[in-house]
Amino acid sequence: MITFPVDFENKVKSAKSAGGDGYPTQISAADLMKDFAMAALDADDSLVETVRIGEHQSRKLKIPAVPSGGTYVLGAVNGSMQWIATEEC
Repeated sequence: MITFPVDFENKVKSAKSAGGDGYPTQISAADLMKDFAMAALDADDSLVETVRIGEHQSRKLKIPAVPSGGTYVLGAVNGSMQWIATEEC
């Protein structure tokens, strides 16, 4: 699970309104951008697939298909993700 730089849930719970306690609270654009940057997927375009989550466009990391037979680990070779054959334990 990703720990984001700004925890908006805690920010809202600890916010004090002009009336004394609780809501409302303000969310700054800078705080939102910190979280968006943390959540952004930074990967080679050939490894990213555009998908939809409900009404929103998102991106999914593509993992190469697992070869049939044998035991493999997913690793990076010369900057490319690929399955690497290993011995069974």
